Amino acid sequence: MWQDLDTLTSSAVNSGSQQADQFSTTELTPEQQKILIDIRRKKTELLLEIQQLKDELGEVVAEMEVMEGGGFTVDESNKPSNKTKQTSIGRKKFNMDPKKGIEYLIEHNLLTPTPEDVAQFLYKGEGLNKTAIGDYLGERHDFNERVLRAFVELHDFTDLILVQALRQFLWSFRLPGEAQKIDRMMECFAQRYCQLNPNIFTNTDTCYVLSFAIIMLNTSLHNPSVKDKPSVEQFITMNRGINNGGDLPRELLVSLYESIKTEPFKIPEDDGNDLMHTFFNPDKEGWLWKQGGRYKSWKRRWFILNDNCLYYFEYTTDKEPRGIIPLENIQVREVQDRHKPHCFELYAADSVA
Repeated sequence: MWQDLDTLTSSAVNSGSQQADQFSTTELTPEQQKILIDIRRKKTELLLEIQQLKDELGEVVAEMEVMEGGGFTVDESNKPSNKTKQTSIGRKKFNMDPKKGIEYLIEHNLLTPTPEDVAQFLYKGEGLNKTAIGDYLGERHDFNERVLRAFVELHDFTDLILVQALRQFLWSFRLPGEAQKIDRMMECFAQRYCQLNPNIFTNTDTCYVLSFAIIMLNTSLHNPSVKDKPSVEQFITMNRGINNGGDLPRELLVSLYESIKTEPFKIPEDDGNDLMHTFFNPDKEGWLWKQGGRYKSWKRRWFILNDNCLYYFEYTTDKEPRGIIPLENIQVREVQDRHKPHCFELYAADSVA
């Protein structure tokens, strides 16, 4: 199924590229150019729907792995492999702390410590929180920045108008809130877009500035809190002189404006739902008293056991856990405490008793 989707995506892109090479758009009439833009828009929507379907299938596969990992079956042939369990744990860790999740996957040889391999993992996005993906890509560390460049390289924007390319790009992760992080991401996007479409803009700066303007336009037009919606003339005025000192074609700016006005960006919404899938149908759940690590005080926490991991929350209604305890290579022993009956301790199998 995955291969069929990838083949379909590749075929659609290659088909569009071959057809684009057969004629020059300058030879078309305005009406024909309008039809061509509409065809390309529909093609991008189809590719986006395919990607969304792949994302949904990835989430289903991840949920199936979690459910299989929590099964109490005697048949060894039906048990998921240790690699599958570790991958599932790594995804959960990534969704709660991207850096620790990647470190876990590398330590267990599920990822190689290369930007290309990590980027491929994020690009596939199977069972991953898209907000977490955006946070990881936006970090200002050398390795993260190299992962970002490799991640952008996996996108094919060939023969797409700018707004179509942005739709595809912004669906693969959720933009972080920090302006500096967005700046680095859009700079990489502009470089990739101009690399694949060298005759659209005079330089990458033009593409970069216009991309930012489109994102701002999307917010202004579709955010209910923005009362004064910009007109097409205001959008054109805002982008004067950005093409190496000159103006971009009016027809281009009008088409971009109308595209965003008609159809806003589909921004990935996580809202903790992917984490809630992790805690759906747990093996065990209930209240326990937990002793702190640094401060040896006891606090009541809601615990969930699922897929060889313990998650604990302050309240049952919390969407995200306060902590996660992987139970791999962990043993349990009873602790005698007359003040706290039924007390037990978790410890590493290789630790000294």
